[in-house]
Parts: sequence; C-alpha cells; structure tokens
Amino acid sequence: MRPEFPVIILIGRPASGKSEVIDYLRKLPVEERFRRFGIAAFDEIDDFPMLWAWFEEDAILEKILGKPRMHTDKDGYFLHQYQWDLLVERISLDYGKKLRDEHYHETHTAILEFSRGTEHGGYRSAFNHLGEEILKRALIIYIDVPYEESLRKNRRRFNPARPDSILEHGLPDEKLKRLYHDVDWEEVSAESLTHVTIKGHRVPYVVFHNMPSRTDDPELLGPALDEVFARAREVYR
Repeated sequence: MRPEFPVIILIGRPASGKSEVIDYLRKLPVEERFRRFGIAAFDEIDDFPMLWAWFEEDAILEKILGKPRMHTDKDGYFLHQYQWDLLVERISLDYGKKLRDEHYHETHTAILEFSRGTEHGGYRSAFNHLGEEILKRALIIYIDVPYEESLRKNRRRFNPARPDSILEHGLPDEKLKRLYHDVDWEEVSAESLTHVTIKGHRVPYVVFHNMPSRTDDPELLGPALDEVFARAREVYR
C-alpha cells in the first residue's frame, strides 16, 4: 500500500492532542487506516524521547557520578537555545536513516511530531532545520488549541509514575507557561491558507481546530480526523 502522505509533520502545543491522534491511527486496522487516511504502515519520530534522554543523562551525571550536568540546568531548562534546533536536526537524521531503505515510502509514512514555543525559537526556527528530503514530501497538520487548553490537558494527563511516557508525560505549570504560552504558528502560516514556504519549498498544511476537545474521545476523534484528512487530500494534491 503506497501512502498518500509520505511525511506528516504533526505539531501543536503540548497536550494539544498529537499523541492521541497517533495512538488512534496506530490502533486502526491497516486496511481501514489506509482507506480513511491514506496511511498504511507508519513510523513515528518524536523529539520527546530524545530530550527525555538528556534529562536522564543529567540526573545520572549529577546524582550518581557527581559530574556537571551536560544538557540542562537544575530547573530542567536547556543550557543553550540551539538545543531546540538540534532536536529537529535529530528528527531529520532519524528520517534519513529510514530512507536508507530505498523503497521506504512505497509502504511507509513517517510522522514527525514536536512542539515549539516562541520563547525558544518557535516553528520558524524549527522548520529551517528540517531536511530537504522531508520538506519536498511533507504535509503539516497543526493541532490548534489555546494555551489554557494545553495547560488543562497537560495537568490532566501527567502521571508522576511514568514521566517518560509519550501519553502520560507533562510539564510543571511554570515551565509550560514560559516555554509554550506564546507560539508563532499564525505568523508562520500567515502568507497562505494552504501552504507554508520553508527553504524554498511550499509545504501544504491543514489546521485541526481541537476546541472543544475531540482527541479525548475516540468516538469524536475519528470523524474529526476524517474531516481533517479530507482537507489534507485537497491541499496535498
């Protein structure tokens, strides 16, 4: 099954519903997923496990080895702003590894997932670190929720027993506000209702307006995604 969408860049504030969308897609039978969304097999490349590994390494260095932290300060903020761009370069690197199989996109979609706030460079900076092979194939799906909804759902999903979990991790309120209160998506996408220009590529996009929330309930999420992907087919073609 050759995917209709070889690369999907799935973005939005923390707890906006990105992980729930991927979880919904993963649980569908392959034939149904392909019929409804043009996606058969897929791989997820998410920067959260990458940054969480940095937190774990710093904890080991400081608490076990008695060495200086390498990635973050004592409050868990990155030591350097360029680390946000490094994570996107890592996403691009991991995607490039997928392409070593020359027939990868004959069967697979790559879903690239991340969040960016204006405070640490925003989507404008992040997009400029996506590789050319990504940009020439990509569809962007932006899940739009206000900061207040991101805060509500971030609080609700956090499980302190599983802080490394894709579906159950969360940020302290103070950190969420500092890093994600302001986002630059509307500025970045202002040039067009259907495309964003990134390094000379006109990349199609659709916005999933997730208010009131439809990612909390699979019975609501399914029809919402049907509508999102119907619009995606129009702009991608």
